[in-house]
Amino acid sequence: MTMANIIVCYKWVIDEADIRFSSDSSIDTSKAQGKISEYDRNAIEAGVQLGQSGNEVIALTFGGPDAKKSIKEALSRGPAKAVFVNDESAENADGFVTAEVLAAAIKKLGNYQAIICSEGASDTYARQIGPRLAALLDIPVLTSVSEVSIEESQIKAKRKIEEGLQTVTAQAPAVICVLPEINKPPIPSLKAVLAASKKSVEEWGIKDLELSDSASEPRIRVKSRREYTMERRNILIAEGAAQEKINMLVESLKKEGII
Repeated sequence: MTMANIIVCYKWVIDEADIRFSSDSSIDTSKAQGKISEYDRNAIEAGVQLGQSGNEVIALTFGGPDAKKSIKEALSRGPAKAVFVNDESAENADGFVTAEVLAAAIKKLGNYQAIICSEGASDTYARQIGPRLAALLDIPVLTSVSEVSIEESQIKAKRKIEEGLQTVTAQAPAVICVLPEINKPPIPSLKAVLAASKKSVEEWGIKDLELSDSASEPRIRVKSRREYTMERRNILIAEGAAQEKINMLVESLKKEGII
């Protein structure tokens, strides 16, 4: 009997260290390099650890042509194969589009036990993809996961919540959204990097996924990205009695619309 696959979704993002700000406070990414999202490296490692019981681990990503650079690194981190959905629409894709495309790719792959995502990508940290995938695939979703194991068809996880840790179980298949603290991804060895070049890679387009034309149309469009700036009023309240200082502070806050 063939064991079900573990599918790990990851995102190719702009390296935040390369982001520059123009004189008008707009964000300049023209010289920025790409990288696998820091948090998605945790997701890949979590998938590889779960796959040690014999499941095939598949790395899945949706991106533009530039995202092809990510495949070798992703495979060097342990997955047995990679699937790359290559489409230029990924550059402007919102959570709706990304989830639709990934869900269609997962359906095409089939035979999966778990889908691993990071809680959020390091560029936007929108935390949408995991829950959206679960809804589209009609399977459970476990979020904020700091520890996970799978025994036969039972998934057991610890979730980090405000009150502490919550232990939950779910029937496989399920989407598992992992936190960065779930593991410390190792740096791939030279042997792993060389072996990655020999692993299987499948490249699909959106048309291969039998999606409608509207599936690649984002519901939310980003009009601009600007550096956040904060102006300080430098109001100094140093003179007068304590009550007078309090009254001056209250008046200043009222003028700013804070109270």
